[in-house]
Amino acid sequence: MYEVLERSEIFNVHKMVIKAPEIANSINAGQFVIIMGSEYSERIPLTVSDWNTDTGTITLYILEAGISTLELARMKVGDSLYAVTGPLGIPSEIKHYGTVVLGGGCYGIGGIYPTARACKEAGNKVIAIIEARYSPMFYHEKELHAVSDQVLYATVDGSRGRKGKVEDVVTEMLEKGIKIDQAFFMGCAEMLERCSEATRPYAIPTKVALNSIMLDGSGMCGACRVSVGGETRFACVDGPEFDGHKVDWKELHKRKRAYAEQEIVVYQSYSHECLSEKKLRGEL
Repeated sequence: MYEVLERSEIFNVHKMVIKAPEIANSINAGQFVIIMGSEYSERIPLTVSDWNTDTGTITLYILEAGISTLELARMKVGDSLYAVTGPLGIPSEIKHYGTVVLGGGCYGIGGIYPTARACKEAGNKVIAIIEARYSPMFYHEKELHAVSDQVLYATVDGSRGRKGKVEDVVTEMLEKGIKIDQAFFMGCAEMLERCSEATRPYAIPTKVALNSIMLDGSGMCGACRVSVGGETRFACVDGPEFDGHKVDWKELHKRKRAYAEQEIVVYQSYSHECLSEKKLRGEL
C-alpha cells in the first residue's frame, strides 16, 4: 500500500517519496508520521518534509543512525512499507510574526521546509539557516530557496558559508542588530539546545522540534515524555514543537542515551550482515 516511488541518498541521509494519499491530503507543517519497514520492524517517527496532494505522496528525509533507519535505507523503488501512520503531532503555529528564522541540521534541513513555506505564505520574511560538516552534505536547497527570502549556510570545516553551526550564524545576526521575531529549529538535541541558548538572552520566541524516543505516537506509552517548564509533556501528542527556553535539556539528553549501548551493538551486527549479503551477491 505504501509504495516507495523514489529513493536517493546524500551521504547518510536518505530521501524517500512514498505513496500515502490520505496523509498527503491532511498533513500540515510541523507534523510527522510513524513508519514500519516490515511487520517486525521498530516503529520510528519521521518528520514529513513535503507532500503532494495531486500525486498523493509524502517525502521523508531519513538519517541513517540505527538498525531501523538502516533497514529503510536498504529499501528500493517499488518496495512497500508495512505501515505509515499519520499525520501525528500538533502542527507548527503559523501566523504573521515579522522576521522568522528557521535552522536545520541533518534531517532537519529537509524538515524545516514545510514550516518555512507556511511562514512565507503567511507574509513573513523567512531566513533559513542550514548546517553540515562540509558542503557536499547539503540537500533540498532549491526548495528552501524558493520559499525563503534568504538561505544562509554554516559548515564545520568552513567549506561553505560561515565556519561553524546554526547557532553561530544566529548569534552573528543578533550581534549585528538584525531583529528576529520568531525562531524554529530542527535537528539533533544538542543542536536544538545550543540554538535555544543563542536566542535566550534576546528573549526571542523559540520553538524546537524534539526528537525524543517514541513508540506508539498516541501518548499512551509515555516513552516520549519530556519536561517543559517543569511539567511533563508528551512529544507525540503535545509536540513535537516546544518552547526551547523551557525544555529540560539535561533530562532529554539522559533519556535519549538510555539505550545507546544496545543500539550500537545491534547496528554493528546488522551492518555486518548487510555487507555479507552484498558480498554474496557480488556487489562488493
